[in-house]
Amino acid sequence: MFNHKTQSLADQIFERLEADILIGKYPYGTLLTETALSDELGVSRTPVREALSRLEQENLVLDTKKGMQVLGITENDLKDIYEIRLMLEGMAVAKFIENLTEEKLAILREILDFQEFYGGKHDSERVIYKDSEFHESIYKNCGSPILCQTLLPLHKKVVKFRKASIEHTGRTEKSINEHKALYNAIALRNTDLAIKLVHEHILNAKKSIMEG
Repeated sequence: MFNHKTQSLADQIFERLEADILIGKYPYGTLLTETALSDELGVSRTPVREALSRLEQENLVLDTKKGMQVLGITENDLKDIYEIRLMLEGMAVAKFIENLTEEKLAILREILDFQEFYGGKHDSERVIYKDSEFHESIYKNCGSPILCQTLLPLHKKVVKFRKASIEHTGRTEKSINEHKALYNAIALRNTDLAIKLVHEHILNAKKSIMEG
């Protein structure tokens, strides 16, 4: 289940539990205990304890006398996340264009092509995965570790809600088309247009999730 060669066991457990919380496997109020998780995941309690501590730092769980209570993401959290993305993601796109290379552009194009491919097959899970990759590629290659460290975890935290949005509001095609337009602006190195488009994309995603 876990690959001990790529990253620490605690890191892998953290990512597994984080994803499970965000997709709703562990709903709000669920109590997570070291013993139960150790048995479920087939690992010792020490890496589970480390992972739970990190989840507490991310405000995804709350320490109680009986165990870690799942908090997940609230509607107010979502509003705050989108407000922060509106303020910072345009900056990330601008810096991405400043540091743009043909290799970085080709990676973004490949991600977009795969997203369109999976969209045509109505594979919402892979569409969401490629949607995340598209934004994360911009964060990771914008030349600002601080922006990346700020935006990356925020983007991950809306996974559950983005999945519901894409599955139930027909957002897939619109999202892909917005990515295409953003990619074209980036390829032309049109910073003003790219910032405008990424703001529109974030607002549309927010509206789809909050009103969907």
